[in-house]
Amino acid sequence: MPEAAAGIVVENDVECVVRDGTVLRADVYRPGDGGRRPVLVNRTPYGKREPRYVDDALALAARGYTVVVQDHRGRYASDGEYRWMFRDRLETPDAEDGYDTVEWAARLPWSDGRVGTWGHSNASWASWMLAGAQPPSLAAALCTGMGADLLSMTFGIFETGRRLEWTYMQAADTRRRAGAPFGPYTAAEAMRHWNQVERGKYLWWLPLGDIPADVFAGLDDQLQAYHRAQNREFMRFAELHPQVRVPVMMITGWWDRLVGTIDNYVGMATRGPEHLRRQHRLVVGPWGHDITALHGRIGPVDHGPDAARSYAGMIARWYDFQLKGLDDGIGAEAPVQLFILGADRWRGENEWPLARTRWTDFHLHGSGSANTVRGDGVLAETAPPADAPPDRYVYDPRDPVMSLMSADAQAAPVDQSPHDHRADILVYQTPPLAAELEVVGPVTLTLWAATDAPDTDWTARLAVVHEDGLCVNLTYGILRARYRDGYENPTPIEPGRPCAYTVRLNPVGIRFKRGQRIRLYVSSSDFPNFDRNHNTGRDYWSDAELRVARQTVFHDAARPSRLTLPVIPD
Repeated sequence: MPEAAAGIVVENDVECVVRDGTVLRADVYRPGDGGRRPVLVNRTPYGKREPRYVDDALALAARGYTVVVQDHRGRYASDGEYRWMFRDRLETPDAEDGYDTVEWAARLPWSDGRVGTWGHSNASWASWMLAGAQPPSLAAALCTGMGADLLSMTFGIFETGRRLEWTYMQAADTRRRAGAPFGPYTAAEAMRHWNQVERGKYLWWLPLGDIPADVFAGLDDQLQAYHRAQNREFMRFAELHPQVRVPVMMITGWWDRLVGTIDNYVGMATRGPEHLRRQHRLVVGPWGHDITALHGRIGPVDHGPDAARSYAGMIARWYDFQLKGLDDGIGAEAPVQLFILGADRWRGENEWPLARTRWTDFHLHGSGSANTVRGDGVLAETAPPADAPPDRYVYDPRDPVMSLMSADAQAAPVDQSPHDHRADILVYQTPPLAAELEVVGPVTLTLWAATDAPDTDWTARLAVVHEDGLCVNLTYGILRARYRDGYENPTPIEPGRPCAYTVRLNPVGIRFKRGQRIRLYVSSSDFPNFDRNHNTGRDYWSDAELRVARQTVFHDAARPSRLTLPVIPD
């Protein structure tokens, strides 16, 4: 049971009966004076008594809110069948459950009838679902760490490291509810067991679809269905944007796998109800996906004290303004608040992408030896010569380029030097910059390339090289060759035929300093961030064969591979 802070009362497992009779249970945190206040609702599949929820709920209650943290249907204390978010959103009950929960929360004895939402990642997905259903008592929303489209995060490729770990963690409660004779039964126990025992086995299992069903308890059927639908877009939140009739605050970080949160802001600001478009807010900080780590150092570079934020503090600031009429300056702020790396300061903008962006091509150059950091690959604004020889490397899925990431299989800023020696990575970089250069916005790589395989992957990673040689990743992207014409039309490639591939990278926000370099890594694997392409053209989940692919990257006048950066002029 959560322990109440001084003056805060916690009501445990308060029952909400939704329209089909299912009972959903929530913990309700409230000031002890019994007064009626705005209600802030968080619906989560991760267990309402996780410390992060308890801490934030107590902090928000202390700021004068009634706070509801509710277990999703089929999770922890709530009844019913759990259907996860990795399926068509219309196949889940979350819009209806969310609508009913908001209206229930508005009728609580400690409610003044106005409701807002909060919660990160999957809980934010639930907030979008209920907001699109337009419950009358919803007055505002806060959605963090959740993109507008699933494919903007996965690129249509199974995220082996994160998704297997996540499913194993989620299966713990499924196992407990079923009365299974052996655990793990809690998320914390599952995470320890995964990292100490199971991870090194199942990441490399071939084929992935043959991992024994009992590993993922009652979630194996949903996992198997998801394996078979990697190129399907399940979320389609752009369809919800015109239906959301309240102001929304959106928060993410430059290293967040779900930095596609920005797309939700763009959708609300351009396609949402017109009278609300200037009321929405976006915050992008120097953070990853971990909402408990909103500080200036999550890797080898410290971005300073101004980067630090309290999640509960950001929630309260938004709702103080929206629901209590308290304005500490947020009303006059530009709607887009960006923390610019390198400059290490916040800056307000009026739109995304920035209207003054100068889209600038940095062409790939070299003499055919861009392999490793000691190669001859160059990034330059000048066009390549007609006779520039291509670069070549061999991609062996038995020896993939390993993802440099955080322990929880999330993206993070990491020293890139462990890969300096790899000949299957092509490296292109600028000379030390003669002047500062600001780059803020979406990034794309046009890669002219060929392979001798019927299918393969092309990966791109953008990084900053500091004056002392430290190289830290900024963003990444990947394209499965079969998706070159879109996810809806996967087609094999003709081995040996050069093709122009457009690789989308996540957005960036950095001011490169004088003396630093911009570096681009090009390869064919980023494992286990994304599953290995077997180079066979067959479905990864049923294919046990791994085939070597011989890759060629062109950068001549007729086939000008180039990195397009959103340069912001001074």
